Amino acid sequence: MLKRVFVAPDPGRIRLRFAVRAVLGIGLAVALCGLAGHSLVAAITGGLAALLALFTVTDPTVRGQAVTTALLSVAGLPVLALAAVLHDQPVARDLAFLAVMGAGVYARRWGPRGHALGVFAFMMFFAAQFLHTVPGQLPELYAAVVLSLCASSAVRFGLWCYERRLPAAAQPAPPELRGRLRITTRQAVQATLGGAFALGIGQVLSDERWYWAVGTAWWIFVNTASRGETLVRGFRRVVGTVLGIPAGLLIAVPLHGNLVGTAILVAVCVFGIFYTAAVSYSWMIFAVTLMISLLYGLLGVLNPELLVLRLAETGVGALGAALAVLLVLPVTTHATTHAWIQRALSRVHECTAQAAAQLAGTPGADPQPHIGELELLLARVRLSLAPLVHPLNPLRARKARARKVLALLDDCAREVRGLALVAADPDASHDDRLTAACWRVQSAVEILTSPQPATSPAAPAPARRATAAYPALAHLHDLEDALAELVSPLSHAPYAASANA
Repeated sequence: MLKRVFVAPDPGRIRLRFAVRAVLGIGLAVALCGLAGHSLVAAITGGLAALLALFTVTDPTVRGQAVTTALLSVAGLPVLALAAVLHDQPVARDLAFLAVMGAGVYARRWGPRGHALGVFAFMMFFAAQFLHTVPGQLPELYAAVVLSLCASSAVRFGLWCYERRLPAAAQPAPPELRGRLRITTRQAVQATLGGAFALGIGQVLSDERWYWAVGTAWWIFVNTASRGETLVRGFRRVVGTVLGIPAGLLIAVPLHGNLVGTAILVAVCVFGIFYTAAVSYSWMIFAVTLMISLLYGLLGVLNPELLVLRLAETGVGALGAALAVLLVLPVTTHATTHAWIQRALSRVHECTAQAAAQLAGTPGADPQPHIGELELLLARVRLSLAPLVHPLNPLRARKARARKVLALLDDCAREVRGLALVAADPDASHDDRLTAACWRVQSAVEILTSPQPATSPAAPAPARRATAAYPALAHLHDLEDALAELVSPLSHAPYAASANA
């Protein structure tokens, strides 16, 4: 599992840049908090604010990212104040926490900005529980959060704004399925009820650290759209925590809160969180668990019993999320998978059409932004299909079909990327055969995205092979082959039948 993290493709070294920039941005934020004379609690709060700003803000444009980052304080600081004011009123505090949780999930319907603001607001309430924030600390915490957001923004938008050189691609919104309620509405209800279960049982286990159960339930719902995705994420979160607890015992406990050693290891954990997030949720949670252990060491409350309690609270939160997605307004894995695959295939056609137009000399034609969107959609397809390809899935036929679909979609993406590179070559010339090949690709996509009939539709007839002298046609013909092979696994899968969820 660890090997996959280091051998996973990293085009343009984006994950590496993402992780290194995070270490610089968060490190600068914490350093400035220290230079400003802020307390350890304020520095931790500021560091968390910087981490969230760099991790959750994913608008497709740099301008949009800047606007969302500026709005984080507007969403988070009032919630931080609310949590501090309700510190000594358990019932009101718990109800407010669940309300913030539900609203944070519901905000996903407004795209990347709503998602980022919802996460930031929830985590400000969570941080208040973690640090036992009281109203008297608010001025210092406000200053630390604002200072840290400015510091991380200086790194993100000034020192290292690599996004300016990348094609813009919007994060795909959750698919809309047939039914009375949107997925975001369903998940807001699920998260609130799952969080209520986690909160209640978590407080039975500990009246001081119960918030870990609620936080677990929250993060399991983030970036998921079906019960299968949520269950798999819950399983992976528990696995990551189980791996992180021994690391905390072996590394964080012996440090006894040593400032220099802890700071270095926290920086390593931050790098791990950002570097592994896109490829392994379990290893990301491992890094999070170790970092939390180190922070507890700085606060002087770390001991083996606390780490065992964190594991138990994580299990409670995962159970709460699982019960919510299974029993409350469930959204099937097949329904969301069908929707994501349809959108990915439509983007394949759009990329092909733009590449062909660029080869033909059409002004303004450019497949690159659409390829960026395709990559994001394929990431969502992989996440959606994760429950079907999971090693514990006993349905071998469905697992095999899901793996074939993933492999063929990856083939489609590879051929589209190759076609785009050819189209960008100024020496590439238009060929009449290109038009015919693009029409065949369009026909193949229409077959795959139309309502599936009772019997499997016939695959498109294979086209005459292109010679190596014209690579654009070679890419198109290989793309046709991949689309033709997709007909069988998609027509035999229960996606369309389950799409009404």
